Amino acid sequence: MNVEELCSRDVVTVAATTGLVEAAQAMRSRHVGFLVVTGDGAPDGIPIGVLTDRDIVVEVVSKGIDPRSLTTGDVMTRDPLVTGVAARPEHALKQMRIFGVRRTPVTNAQGRLAGVLALDDLLEWLASTLADAASVVRREQRLERQLRA
Repeated sequence: MNVEELCSRDVVTVAATTGLVEAAQAMRSRHVGFLVVTGDGAPDGIPIGVLTDRDIVVEVVSKGIDPRSLTTGDVMTRDPLVTGVAARPEHALKQMRIFGVRRTPVTNAQGRLAGVLALDDLLEWLASTLADAASVVRREQRLERQLRA
C-alpha cells in the first residue's frame, strides 16, 4: 500500500497571488482549513506552499493586520513537506510527525499535485490494519476451538 491509495483527490488550490480574503472564502465555501498553493493556482500544479486557517488566525488576525492587504503568498508556509505518491503510509506518518504537520500535499513523479494526505487518512488506515490483525487472532481462536472440539 502507498499514500496514493489513501490520499484525498479533492484538493483546493490557490495561487500565491490570490488575495488572503479570497483564500479564506475558498476555505469557507469548500469546508476545508487547508489550501495547497501552486505556482499558478492550478489543481495539478507544483506545490510551492500551503495555507491553513490557523496560519490566517495566528499570523494575521491575532496581530491585527488587515487581511485585505495581504496575498496568500504573504502568509503561506513555503516549501512544505511534500509526500510522493509511492511513499508508504508509515513513512508519511513519520515525516508528518517530524515536521509537526497534520496534512501534506501528495505529488506524482513529475512533482505535480496528486492529492492531500491527512492525519485522518492515516488514522483510518491504521485502524483498518489493527482490525485486520485482531481478526487474525479471533479467527485463529475460532479454528482452534473447532479443531479441539
